[in-house]
Amino acid sequence: MKQTTSKTISFSDALQRAGAKKHLLLGNGFSIALKPDIFSYASLYDECLKQRCISDETKKLFNKFGTRDFEVIIRALNDTAKVLSVYTSSRKMAKQITNDAGKLKKALIDLLSAKHPANPSEIAGNQYKACTQFLGNFERIYTLNYDLLLYWVVMKALENKEVKYDDGFRYGDGQDYVVWHPEEAKSQNIYYLHGALHLFDAGEEIKKFTWINTGIRLIEQIRGELNKNNFPLFVAEGTSSEKMTKINHSQYLGRGIRSFAGIGGSLFIYGHSLADNDAHYLKFIAKNKVEKLFVSIYNDGTQKQMKVNSLIQQRAASIATARMQEKKQYPIEIVYYDALSAKVWG
Repeated sequence: MKQTTSKTISFSDALQRAGAKKHLLLGNGFSIALKPDIFSYASLYDECLKQRCISDETKKLFNKFGTRDFEVIIRALNDTAKVLSVYTSSRKMAKQITNDAGKLKKALIDLLSAKHPANPSEIAGNQYKACTQFLGNFERIYTLNYDLLLYWVVMKALENKEVKYDDGFRYGDGQDYVVWHPEEAKSQNIYYLHGALHLFDAGEEIKKFTWINTGIRLIEQIRGELNKNNFPLFVAEGTSSEKMTKINHSQYLGRGIRSFAGIGGSLFIYGHSLADNDAHYLKFIAKNKVEKLFVSIYNDGTQKQMKVNSLIQQRAASIATARMQEKKQYPIEIVYYDALSAKVWG
C-alpha cells in the first residue's frame, strides 16, 4: 500500500503532485459551495417526507416497491387506477389513487423547481471564471449531481472558447433538442454518472434539452416534460445496489461507469464524503489503475465536521486496502487537500 498523507495540503500543491493525467469526480459539495441555501442535497424522497407532501399510503408504496424512484411509483399508481376502473363499479378508490399520483408528480415538480436556480445569470461572471479554471485542470469530468450547474458552466466556457468540453450529445435534423449516440461520443469527456435534470430517456434515444434551440428556460422545459409524464434520466434511488440496477438498464449511464472504471493517473474527488450509497462507483477506484487519489476535506472548525472528515479518511483508507486486495501491483496513494483552497466558485 502506498503512503497515505494524513496532512491536508492546498489544492495547488495537490495539482503539482498529481502528474499530467488528472480526472475529477464531483459530489454534492460542488453545488453546495455555490448555493448552500439550496443544495443541502438530501434525496428527493427525504425532502418529500420533511415537507409532508405525499400521503401515508404513497409513503408505504415506496417501501413496498423497495425504491425511491418517483417514476416507478407514479406509473404504478396510474396503472392501478386504470385496472380498478375496469374491475370495480366504485370509482372512489380509483380516483384517490389518481389523485395521489397527481400529488406525487406535483411534489416532484415543486421540489425540482424550488431547489434549483431558474437562470444561468444567477451565477456571477467571476464565479463562472473561477469554476472554468478549476475544471480546466482535468482530462475527464465525472459528476454524481443531477443539477444544471456544471452544464451551465460548460456552456459558458464553450461560448467563450476557453476549454474544450464534450458531453457526447450531437445536434439532429430539425430537432429542438440534442441527442446522445454512443457511436458518435468517442471524444466525450464529461459524464453525468447519475443522469441530470436536462437529460431524458425517450426510449430510442437519450435527448438533452438546451436553451439555445428553443429560447425556453431549461427549468420550464423540464416542467413541461414532467407535466406530460416524461421524467428526467437521473438516479435518485436510496441504496447503492438500487442505483446500480438503474444504471445497468441504461446504455448512457453504462457508458459513464465503464469510462470511470477504466481511468488511470490521478483522480480528484471534490465535495463527496465517500458514503456507502455511492459505493457502486467508489468500488471501481479499487479496481481501476488510478495511482493517486486526492480527496477534498472541508474544515469549518466544528466538532460535527471533524467527525465527518474522520469518516472520509476511514473510507479513503478502506479504498486503499481494497486496492491491495484487487491489484497489488497497482498500489494507490491517498492525499487530502483543502476544499476551500480549490476556490471552485471564486
